[in-house]
Amino acid sequence: MAQLSYEQARDELASVVATLEAGGVGLEESLKLWERGEELAAICQQWLDGASAKLEAAKSQAEAE
Repeated sequence: MAQLSYEQARDELASVVATLEAGGVGLEESLKLWERGEELAAICQQWLDGASAKLEAAKSQAEAE
């Protein structure tokens, strides 16, 4: 499976959270949703960490000039 974009992961995570908050799903399905939510949150964090690193590198380069 191809890496999700930040926006795709964020949107799917929001959907997972909404489903869990609404209730009405069984324990097994809730656990699967929770695990998927954890995966999606990690993908989002990777994107944010990468963006932060790029910004810091650009800032350091600009300050060095």
